[in-house]
Amino acid sequence: MTVTTASLLSIAYPAEFIPGARSAVTTCLRIDPAEKVTLITDRVTLPIAAALGAQLAERGCPWNVFVLEDLASRPLVDMPAAVLADMETSQVSIFAVQVQANELRSRMQMTDIVNRRRMRHAHMVNITPEIMCDGMRADFDQVDRLSQKVLDRVRRATRIHATTAAGTDITADMNPDYKWFKTSGIISPEKWGNLPGGECFTSPGEVNGTFVVDGVVGDWLCARYGLLASTPLTIEIASNRIVSCASENKQLEADFWTYTHTDENSDRVGEFAIGTNIGVERVIGNILQDEKFPGIHIAFGNPYGEHTGAPWRSGTHIDVVGLGFNIWLESGSGPEQITEQIMRDGRFLISA
Repeated sequence: MTVTTASLLSIAYPAEFIPGARSAVTTCLRIDPAEKVTLITDRVTLPIAAALGAQLAERGCPWNVFVLEDLASRPLVDMPAAVLADMETSQVSIFAVQVQANELRSRMQMTDIVNRRRMRHAHMVNITPEIMCDGMRADFDQVDRLSQKVLDRVRRATRIHATTAAGTDITADMNPDYKWFKTSGIISPEKWGNLPGGECFTSPGEVNGTFVVDGVVGDWLCARYGLLASTPLTIEIASNRIVSCASENKQLEADFWTYTHTDENSDRVGEFAIGTNIGVERVIGNILQDEKFPGIHIAFGNPYGEHTGAPWRSGTHIDVVGLGFNIWLESGSGPEQITEQIMRDGRFLISA
């Protein structure tokens, strides 16, 4: 049976979802009753979509819902045409879906429309009941204030150095031609954002060193391997490319290596980011929330060049998250060089 806006509103959901759903619709997206919204979901995520739909209905705005399995078989080869057509007449879109392997192309088709039309888009990939009751309950106005303070500092930085007790020791040289953005949970037409939000990101000029992934890896590998504290993945990076990776979990090692060698730029550092969601106190094994955990995460593959200005592209994008960071920002050179530490052992030294 095809789900409609009316039938979605009849689906039961826990009352605990209401604060997170209200935050998404009113605080993060700030939807006006005159704006049209496209809500995209799937069968597994229907209760969360129902909570979001109830908030849209309460807001009084026109909206349409699309359940992916009603329109195409999974995993998706392409985003269904009906979804893309509806987005062409919407000002806001919400994507609350459990993704499957090799569906990135379909999501990029969706975000291409978001970018072209400058829509406010909430990307809730692999949203779960746990996240609705955890990261989505953060004070996003506070997260936004901290994110802005971090953004002001990193935009001046020419180099960022980071270490962890687990063995991470990386240096990222910034490219002055590439832009920094914040996706703090307060979503604007400038850049669509994940919910829950909380990060500042760019595409780096060049990254070198060792990155120990003792948090989580992204995309479909996250659901397969979960938390990596007991079997961390160590990645050696030189001139922005993966040189090697190693883990006691050899299947993780093999899957990660295969993923990051899908195309010519899949092994290239495309994103360098600082998580700023101080409402998130631990990693939970879900990249949607875990990449917002205070610290550094990097991603190999697509650099979101339409925003950052990086002139290359990849058909893949996979985040890796570490824990317990020390972060130093360097600006200037020679006697004019200034170094500022903004995080110690995973705690920001900047007040929100």
